[in-house]
Amino acid sequence: MDMNAFFASVEQLDNPALRGKPIGVTNGKTGTCIITSSYEARAKGIKTVMRIKDAKKLCPEFIQVPARPERYAEISTNIMESLLSITPDLEVFSVDEAFLDMTNCQSYWKKTPEAIGRMIKDTVQKASGLHCSVGLSGDKTTAKYAAKLMKPDGLTIIPPWESKQRLSKVPVTQLCGIKDGIGGFLAQRGVIHCGDITRIPMSVLSDRFGPLGTRIWFMCQGEDPSKVENIVQPPKSIGHGKVMPPNTTDRDVIKLYLIHMGEKVGQRLRQHSLVAQKYFIGLRTYDGWVGSNKLRTRYPTNDSRAIRQLSETVLEQYWQGAGIHQVQITALDPRPQTGQTDLFGVPETRVDQLNKVMDKINRRYGEFTVAPAILQARSEMPNVIAPAWKPYGHRQTIVPTVEQKKARVFDPVSPDPDFADYLPEY
Repeated sequence: MDMNAFFASVEQLDNPALRGKPIGVTNGKTGTCIITSSYEARAKGIKTVMRIKDAKKLCPEFIQVPARPERYAEISTNIMESLLSITPDLEVFSVDEAFLDMTNCQSYWKKTPEAIGRMIKDTVQKASGLHCSVGLSGDKTTAKYAAKLMKPDGLTIIPPWESKQRLSKVPVTQLCGIKDGIGGFLAQRGVIHCGDITRIPMSVLSDRFGPLGTRIWFMCQGEDPSKVENIVQPPKSIGHGKVMPPNTTDRDVIKLYLIHMGEKVGQRLRQHSLVAQKYFIGLRTYDGWVGSNKLRTRYPTNDSRAIRQLSETVLEQYWQGAGIHQVQITALDPRPQTGQTDLFGVPETRVDQLNKVMDKINRRYGEFTVAPAILQARSEMPNVIAPAWKPYGHRQTIVPTVEQKKARVFDPVSPDPDFADYLPEY
């Protein structure tokens, strides 16, 4: 199940004056990049991450709409909860996508695949007032590909026995999880389309990418072995990034953004009782990223002050004054907050106590109600929902306030960019 231009569709749902018009959702009123756009805007050539000024050149009647993350999260939660009425075997894949395994419910529903698809679409529409696209097949990758074929509001069925043939002429980079990194590796070995995958042994991929390589070999043949997972696994990394004014060279401004992201990473580690010792801290220039994914604190920690010291290291050792337009901080090895310090009975420090009190206040009254004084001058851009946000488990990145719990509204966070050099592509 895949929603259609989700954020933009929510805005058009809530504001009838926007229906049928080319709109683009941005991060607040001051946002300069488009998070997503309506289908009317897409028909004019407007794309995600396009600058507002460029969008208006293509379409003078383009309308900028500030994001409302709490509203998107509320509707996403309603959709996912409604899908549980169809099957308990539900994997919330992102804020607007989910996999449903109907295997154990077939005898109960006694419906054809097409009828199942229609039931899913009707359920989503009743829960949200929005339309979705549905793809049905015998494996997750083929089903996800099928859902993209008829947008918006489509229903595509690819029988399992047809998957291999239907995918054979599809470029491998159109499959979920295969981007430029893996796609380039395959292209160098003559694999451009999914049907080409049998030209190379499975071992070539497994030697390079491990279990993921084996999965890719089967994915391209419509036999993705991955099962629908309804248990949210602990995060493999926790990161926050933020777009800043283009070509920023003011060291104090860059430092402010890094401190802001470091505080968010520290808060989120503490929220889940995690610590980390390895960090990636990067600054994005027009020529690529500068920074390092080999930065380490002295001990595993969730204290933002230690992360701030690593940020200083990046500014001093890696940044040469180039213009910056995005920052990113990611904890690469989050782990439960237990270990040798517990074994030897090391007492809780004043910093730990301070963080606990600060987090408790912020959970109740809102993020950064209490924060380091320097962050009072931080960007006013609001948080936005990460593409991988989920209403359950670790992906729900900020504990809701008492008022939000009553309203079933959540406060998600900034998206984590895809860094092929240190994060898995899938």
